[in-house]
Amino acid sequence: MEWNVLPLASENAAEHLSKVLGISPVVAQLLAQRGVTTYEEAKTFFRPDWSQLHDPFLMKDMVQAVHRIENAIKQQEKVMIYGDYDVDGTTSVALVYSYLKDKMENLTPYIPDRYKEGYGISIAGIDKAKEEGISLIIALDCGIKANKQIAYAHKLGIDFVICDHHLPSEILPEAVAVLDPKRIDCPYPFKELCGCGIGFKLIQALQQRLELPEKDLFPYLDLVATAIAADIVPIVGENRILSFLGIEQLNKSPRIGFQFFLKSLKKPLRVSDLVFVIAPRINAAGRMDHGLNAVHLLAATDPAVALPVARSIEFYNSERRATDERITQEALQQIILNEQKENYSTVVYHPSWHKGVIGIVASRLIETYYRPTIVLTESEGVLSGSVRSVRGFDVYKALEFCQEYMIQFGGHKYAAGLTLKTEQLDGLKAAFESYVSAHILPEQRAPSLTYDMVLSFKEINHKLLRILNQMGPFGPKNMRPVFVTHQCRDTGGTRQVGKAQEHLKLEITDPSGTKIQGIAFGMGSHLIAIKNQALFSVLYTLEENEFNGILNLQLKVKDLKFEK
Repeated sequence: MEWNVLPLASENAAEHLSKVLGISPVVAQLLAQRGVTTYEEAKTFFRPDWSQLHDPFLMKDMVQAVHRIENAIKQQEKVMIYGDYDVDGTTSVALVYSYLKDKMENLTPYIPDRYKEGYGISIAGIDKAKEEGISLIIALDCGIKANKQIAYAHKLGIDFVICDHHLPSEILPEAVAVLDPKRIDCPYPFKELCGCGIGFKLIQALQQRLELPEKDLFPYLDLVATAIAADIVPIVGENRILSFLGIEQLNKSPRIGFQFFLKSLKKPLRVSDLVFVIAPRINAAGRMDHGLNAVHLLAATDPAVALPVARSIEFYNSERRATDERITQEALQQIILNEQKENYSTVVYHPSWHKGVIGIVASRLIETYYRPTIVLTESEGVLSGSVRSVRGFDVYKALEFCQEYMIQFGGHKYAAGLTLKTEQLDGLKAAFESYVSAHILPEQRAPSLTYDMVLSFKEINHKLLRILNQMGPFGPKNMRPVFVTHQCRDTGGTRQVGKAQEHLKLEITDPSGTKIQGIAFGMGSHLIAIKNQALFSVLYTLEENEFNGILNLQLKVKDLKFEK
């Protein structure tokens, strides 16, 4: 696997930061690499605070949105809170619904059925709103391109307030307000909020308008942090502040709907806990049953109500896991049988595959065959697919090239969805393979790892790790620092661990003579070479390992490379 080093900051910038802050050159370099070059920037970076959040009224149309919702409260209108069925959508609906439910009586949460209605604003949802006498729909994490649906609602006398973070088209929908920082005419300073983040800015604006205490908004931050983690938006700027405050809230006083899933986790919680523990369970409701269950769980205030919903979601998550594992194996077999192993792309299809997990399956296939991938199943009489890409390759452009073989498609550079007729499948396969083979670069055909800097083991200590941990929350654009140390060798204690002896417990040293331990998952096969005193480089992050009540520093190894 290729290792790539991040560009180092200028020595002057790192030296200046080291002197001004009184920090080690290692930490100064890491900060400078992340664009932190002054005392004030470092203070903001290390101490995220509520006061650093932007004024919500800087967002285009926020005044109109707040005014329309205020009128709905005063007139006791019936209001629908509408969101997508993924984590960002369901947390958004839970957030706005929970906030408004003690301010208005006639409030309906709505999540479209993944299979019958599909993604985004549906005509069926609007018809249901009309049946129930609803006059205002607040759409979250969707709606920015739903011009036809919103025009239809307009004719029925239903207003829309849109809170979305996807790229808009040139013509915006006919809504009372369109809150989206990615609008060309929106002056809001931070453009990378997720849908739930924009929902939070809406309730922050309402809170100011109603002259209510800002501290009353703190309990909603756990939902925002979960959505930021799950939606893989950059954890910089306002997202980093909201993540930091949300994780703080989760550690202090998580909502009842989260408590069931958090009880097995060690504190303090981290972004990775949200990504790998909470998010899959919330997603499972929309994948295997109905996303509205996730909203009911996240909005619950009574443990007696939350517990049975949490248990059912846990069941659906187990079912989801078994289903995606089975389909992944079937898809891998299909690649071999159809002689696609040497292709530049993967396109697999079976009519019985579960629509709710094909996106996960596409990601899993990339772990084996590292290339742009489409996984298709049959749904509502057409083929429905999920698309995933590899680092640096724009799969959306590939789909644009193939659009004559599809009914519709949508998404972004790394992930997309599409529908097509059965008779279009062969054409899609050929066109997709043709585009990918012509445009993918050699370096995009194999996975690579990126590291921040070369480190000597003698520079590693508990103080360094403590400061590194304060650089979190970690995520896109602010990843946990990764280091490389060269010319390592065994000190005699390295051994295989795990049920099948598949992992390595390292006891190694580097040219400085400093000894350190490490854990290398799935690398047990390297034991013989290490025991033969082969020199190697190690790529790793730092962590603490507690054993018998004693905290020891250890390397969490991402990869090993032996010297030739």
